[in-house]
Amino acid sequence: MVKKEIRGKRLFVLDTNVLMHDPTALFRFQEHDIYLPMVVLEELDRSKKGVSEVARNVRQVSRFVDELMADATHAEIAKGLPLVSESLAESAFGSSGRLFFQTRAMPVSLPDSLPGNTPDNTILGTALALQQERPDVDVTLVSKDINLRIKAVVIGIHAEDYYNDQVLDDVNLLYSGRCELNTDFWEQHGKRMDSWQESGRTFYRVHGPMVTQWHPNQFLYLQGEEPFTAMVREVAGEEAVIEIAGDYMNPRHTVWGINARNREQNFALNLLMDPQIDFISLVGAAGTGKTLLTLAAGLAQTLEDNLYKEIIMTRVTVPVGEDIGFLPGTEEEKMTPWMGALMDNLEVLTKSEVGGDWGRAATNDLLKSRIKIRSLNFMRGRTFLNRFIILDEAQNLTSKQMKTLITRAGPGTKVVCLGNIAQIDTPYLTETTSGLTFVVDRFKDWAHSGHITLTRGERSRLADYASATL
Repeated sequence: MVKKEIRGKRLFVLDTNVLMHDPTALFRFQEHDIYLPMVVLEELDRSKKGVSEVARNVRQVSRFVDELMADATHAEIAKGLPLVSESLAESAFGSSGRLFFQTRAMPVSLPDSLPGNTPDNTILGTALALQQERPDVDVTLVSKDINLRIKAVVIGIHAEDYYNDQVLDDVNLLYSGRCELNTDFWEQHGKRMDSWQESGRTFYRVHGPMVTQWHPNQFLYLQGEEPFTAMVREVAGEEAVIEIAGDYMNPRHTVWGINARNREQNFALNLLMDPQIDFISLVGAAGTGKTLLTLAAGLAQTLEDNLYKEIIMTRVTVPVGEDIGFLPGTEEEKMTPWMGALMDNLEVLTKSEVGGDWGRAATNDLLKSRIKIRSLNFMRGRTFLNRFIILDEAQNLTSKQMKTLITRAGPGTKVVCLGNIAQIDTPYLTETTSGLTFVVDRFKDWAHSGHITLTRGERSRLADYASATL
């Protein structure tokens, strides 16, 4: 929260929410020591039951601590336990510090403005006592709770957020999936250019300094009198193979009756309709067409091309307002209230006038048999073969949850993650620590993945004006 001159080795007092957020946080502080107040262990104990991700993380923390304490005497615990875990494959992340527990009651010297014995105040009191007892080290409180960090700074305790899971320093640095070429691009990169056609597709092999900044399946575009759009297929040093991108803005080139309305939507459809791309992430504000484009591509490849057996759609059930409680019915019926976006877009995709009411009813029955709604709570341990999986509202997932879901994909499955990182509803997640940001950054160099950030809203002039001015 505040800048402070750090002298050397530090002592980090961990809040409970840090361990709930990342069980391996114990091993992420390199050569520095960690201190766990007794109230943190009490809060972990109260949160260990259940099947939620938080409960699983708490149980993993308990296993790590139990492993560290194996065969340790009381005297060894008082001196601090070496932070080395045999169960972690990454050599305990290079941690060489020690883990200390609160083994005795410590004098609490909180100001009168912080009365009571709430867990937060107890942690603050412990950190203050450590500052007085250990003037030789820098005591830092680490918490995901902004208000606790504010209170800590107010009473003179150095406090920091837990940054280890932060993917980027600034969300504006997030990979966009597209690159605008300079007007002199062909002069610099076209001297040793090769071109050829294969199965009706046009390819170019280009050389030059700009190539080193490209990523597989990134889109290149050149504006002007002769616009040019292409897709990077291979990158090797200063040499790259690019392919002319398909034009889905052309009325004769539709996907389930849908055309792209802007350049970014055209790029998105190129990714969605490419069977060689297994993972796609689409990021954009409300109304940019993420769900509509993905559903259209999924229906076209499932019902027309028979590339996939069915479409599976799921999302995180984080309510914007008050929770509506337990819902009756089957898994699909329980998820239906969360799938309003799916139903709205299906209405657009099935508004055919052919066949009248009977034709629309038959189409809806067919779609219901090929589109399945699933809950994230039951994804663990499953394997999906030849499925088109749509993960909506992915910005509300942590990086660990995202890994759990994407690794469910079996042979022939395509996974599409949709989200708006400006609308995160999960506590303790930010734009730079969201699981969606994590996968966009980690997958950008893989040859079978693609990403596009959609920027222009296409919902209505009212929605566009509201987004810009409200």
